[in-house]
Amino acid sequence: MILVSGDREAEVAALAEKIGIRTAYGAKSPEEKVELVRAETAQAKTIFMGDGINDAPAMQAATVGIAFGHENDITAEAADAVILERSLEKVDELIHIGRRMRKIALQSALGGMALSAAGMLLAAFGFMSPITGAVAQEFIDLFAVLNAVRVTLPFGALRDF
Repeated sequence: MILVSGDREAEVAALAEKIGIRTAYGAKSPEEKVELVRAETAQAKTIFMGDGINDAPAMQAATVGIAFGHENDITAEAADAVILERSLEKVDELIHIGRRMRKIALQSALGGMALSAAGMLLAAFGFMSPITGAVAQEFIDLFAVLNAVRVTLPFGALRDF
């Protein structure tokens, strides 16, 4: 894990140490940021967070780009997500919410496909009439939608830090 910033190197190093990042680069130009992000993205998935126009190219080069604040339309457009508060705690929350949403979406999709396949097999072997199959498919769709609604329900801690 690395930290890349356009700010002063001493501040970047202090922040990196505080949050457990081993390698930090400070006082980098937008071009240097893009080069560093591309090199890291070639090896693994990356997240780039920024708040200025100069961060937009590096956000585009990263696997996921996160913009802090909404003052700058260019940065917000380049980012995959926008966090209105300038806080690393909010980034942690975003990651937790994203993981939960992915898990629930996969459950809905795979569960719906499995139930639909079972219904098709039952219909193919004559154990289900077309009308019963259509009604069953509506219940399967309802199950998938209700499962997806779970994303809005409160759940455990959203932060690791």
